[in-house]
Amino acid sequence: MLYQPGHGKFQVEDPAALLAELCQTVPATLVTHAAEGFRATILPMLFDPLDGPFGTLRGHLARGNPQWRDLGDAHGLAIFAGPDAYISPSWYAEKRLTGKVVPTWNYVTVQAHGLLSLRHEPEWLLAHVRRLVDRHEQGRPDPWSLDDAPDGYAETQVRAIVGFEFRINRLEAKRKLSQNRSEADIAGTIAGLHQGGSADLAVAALMIDEKNG
Repeated sequence: MLYQPGHGKFQVEDPAALLAELCQTVPATLVTHAAEGFRATILPMLFDPLDGPFGTLRGHLARGNPQWRDLGDAHGLAIFAGPDAYISPSWYAEKRLTGKVVPTWNYVTVQAHGLLSLRHEPEWLLAHVRRLVDRHEQGRPDPWSLDDAPDGYAETQVRAIVGFEFRINRLEAKRKLSQNRSEADIAGTIAGLHQGGSADLAVAALMIDEKNG
């Protein structure tokens, strides 16, 4: 279970919408368990929110990756991590008032639990890879297409992968963006993050969106 403090300020009202957003740009960490213990692989996935009560994720693994052998009718966990950043207590107005502050970490995450099933059909794999490529190539100045490969090349390459469908039966999400702090502390945190790198700026932007509702 994804830990949620009792005050509930970090809970996400529409986890599926956040999953759809994150799935467009970040890979998942797929975690499964077998007799040998836990396995985890980082990989991109496609999310169909209309397939099933909580939606379905689709992805593929290299055939050389032993994790795929754990997936037949097995339960799994897919973790999608959004922007995250360290939060220094020196940014808080409360530090100057009482000094009763500690460091923390702001982040956005979605955790999907579900049942996995394998897909070996070449037609399914080709269609899946095409959708995945098209999603990530769209908007590029010179987008690459599966059709740019020589005849028969893609068909040969998909023999080296195994597809899977991940039927979600529980979806949990969390946006920890200093919602439990005062307005002054939030303003100080945003200002502090603006002095950092791209990851810090991404969290600052999310905090501004959260603050503005």
